[in-house]
Amino acid sequence: MKMIQRAGETVIYALATAPGQGAIATIRISGNNCCQMIDKVFKSAKRRGSLAAAEGHTLHFGRLVKDDLLIDEVLVSVFKAPRSYTGEEMIEISCHGSVYIQQTILNLLATTGARPADPGEFTLRAFLNGKMDLTQAEGVADLISSRSEAEHKIALNQMRGGFSRKLAELRSQLVDLASYLELELDFSEEDVEFADRTRLKKLLNEVKHELIILRDSFQTGNVIRQGIPVAIAGRPNVGKSTLLNVLLNDERAIVSDIPGTTRDTVEDTLVIEGLLFRFIDTAGLRHTQDTVEQIGIERTYMALKKAAIILWLFDITEADADQIKEEWLEMREMLSDDQETVIIPVANKTDQLIELPRHLRNLLDMDPVYISARKRENIALLIDRLKQEASRFNLSGNLFITNNRHLEAIERTLTALDDTSSRIEEDLSTDLVADALRHALKYMGEITGEVYTDEILGNIFSKFCIGK
Repeated sequence: MKMIQRAGETVIYALATAPGQGAIATIRISGNNCCQMIDKVFKSAKRRGSLAAAEGHTLHFGRLVKDDLLIDEVLVSVFKAPRSYTGEEMIEISCHGSVYIQQTILNLLATTGARPADPGEFTLRAFLNGKMDLTQAEGVADLISSRSEAEHKIALNQMRGGFSRKLAELRSQLVDLASYLELELDFSEEDVEFADRTRLKKLLNEVKHELIILRDSFQTGNVIRQGIPVAIAGRPNVGKSTLLNVLLNDERAIVSDIPGTTRDTVEDTLVIEGLLFRFIDTAGLRHTQDTVEQIGIERTYMALKKAAIILWLFDITEADADQIKEEWLEMREMLSDDQETVIIPVANKTDQLIELPRHLRNLLDMDPVYISARKRENIALLIDRLKQEASRFNLSGNLFITNNRHLEAIERTLTALDDTSSRIEEDLSTDLVADALRHALKYMGEITGEVYTDEILGNIFSKFCIGK
């Protein structure tokens, strides 16, 4: 790819702060001899000061000029290789946040021989210069896009190398054994065994066990990244859309007394005490001849099957206890046996009751939450219940993977390790065992970037924002 072929060959620049007007803006520049290039347009407040002669990690006040015409008074941060984000010589210019000033400086930099950076090119150069591995680079992108405390913790741990260290530890053990297998191949004519097969099988099982834990963490990690899916379900006109609007504190869904108003799922997110929840308002469940409403109901069932939590709403003023319990059982039967979905019964419209009807008191064993969405009563109790049910997504002390690329590479690694174990069990020749183990090491190396292709790098860094 163009981006990878040109990485490190030229000086690059980009606006590093968000586009638009602000108090200040930061423009980032990286590449060998970039200080010397910027000295052509930068006039230091010190008469003899130059950026090329400056030490790294220093600040310099001065003016940016074009043909002796003042553009702006700026503060320039200088970073010398290899002690910079990219591992190259770097400059960051802090200027006033006028859109005109930003664009004029970017145009000025183009005249010095530098070129605009591609998306993610600064971080790509950091990877190519050994400042971070691929998982850490992806952690940078995840940290920028994190929307909740939990997502922030996962991204920060990944960026700081928590995931990398675990993989490096596992891969190092396999590399040692692979080395012994390769040594056996060198002495194949002498029938010498350097890699003890019992120890090899034991280590393979240990590595597989650790990788399975990482693989299985994807389900939780992905839920945290995308938001814990909470489906709001029930019959028509029980207050589902009203509840969604109250939870989000926004008129997100249309509210009407006409049954069947919601004909598709409506989604939005909310952060509650560090966790991102993705609320899904669904079409009312009932038998209907309306083709469009039927499609909405089908989508409701799809949403319920993917939900981690279901808020099962019913109108307490019209509800029949036997009917509610029957619907509850139907809901349970619809969910698969391995689905760990929590169903929270929510009795709505309590503002229309004087007291709980006697025939509904036997619902207490279902532990419903009694609310009035219209009057916003007991919503705090419902949120407390959501937090309680979401407590199983506790992040303390655990590694989580949230990236599909990592998941696929781990699954390929596990397949290759299973193949290695099978070849040992079948007492196949050393070269066949070593070949299977090489594949496992290759797939593990793809995760951190010890093994990579231009296509892999292009797919990863093209998703970054420009300037990072």
